[in-house]
Amino acid sequence: MRLFSTLVTLAAAAGLAGCASTAPEVATQPVAINFALTANGKAARCGVPLGPLGVGKTAAILRDARFYVQDVALIDAAGKPVPLTLTVNDWQTANVALLDFEDGSGGCVGGTKATNVTVTGAVPAGTAYAGLSFTVGVPPALNHSSTEKAPPPLDIAALGWSWQAGRKFVKVEVDPAGGVAKPDGGKAPSWYVHLGSTGCSGNPATGENVVCTRSNRVPVTLAAFDPRAQAVALDLSSLFQGSALNKDQGGAVGCMSGPTDADCGPIFARLGLSLSDGKPVESGRSPAFALVAKP
Repeated sequence: MRLFSTLVTLAAAAGLAGCASTAPEVATQPVAINFALTANGKAARCGVPLGPLGVGKTAAILRDARFYVQDVALIDAAGKPVPLTLTVNDWQTANVALLDFEDGSGGCVGGTKATNVTVTGAVPAGTAYAGLSFTVGVPPALNHSSTEKAPPPLDIAALGWSWQAGRKFVKVEVDPAGGVAKPDGGKAPSWYVHLGSTGCSGNPATGENVVCTRSNRVPVTLAAFDPRAQAVALDLSSLFQGSALNKDQGGAVGCMSGPTDADCGPIFARLGLSLSDGKPVESGRSPAFALVAKP
């Protein structure tokens, strides 16, 4: 992978007679990191069949697909992560960004029309960058806050997770053809992947510190990445590789991060997490994420 860099000349400090000297500002370069949602080698969209997914090669349509990222950084030629200073807007705070692939159409009823597939920010200029790292999740200090009082993009009620006093880091939902058979003989329309911290105690509403025994944050490192030509894809074919989408094995339908939920084992394996303790199996490796050509 060819190293990429943009050289920006430092602005010359304009000295005025009698004025105190000030430290020169560090020049920066803008960066835009594109993300994608794919299935069977194609873009996954609302209202478009996803093709066969999972161990049963089940046909499905998309219902929802959103996830948060934190700790976004470019990796320099020496292998050191250089944090991206995020642009603050409706999709990003200074610490976290939301990727939203659903547009409220087709099977994504109840979603939002607006989408976001890009993380934007800046890094120091004049440096050769070779890779990318980020973590799927929301920082603890921001995770356990009210969606009603938080700034965007942390103000989305659909990504709140009140029973765990936090947020869904990942919300991916699909509707398999024929529905999802439940152990009690009933059927559910959707198979859910809701990833978030679990085993949490403490009430943030009363000022208590919230502690979670299983963080369930997903660190991803891509040693060779060129933002000019590549995008980071969450590949649904890979995510559901070991899952049977037309049946549920008990508990919450699909995987809602329960440490004893049999349906979560394959999902956590594809994310690169240990289901028992919520820690990365191999830090930086998450099979569900891959590089694809930038659209």
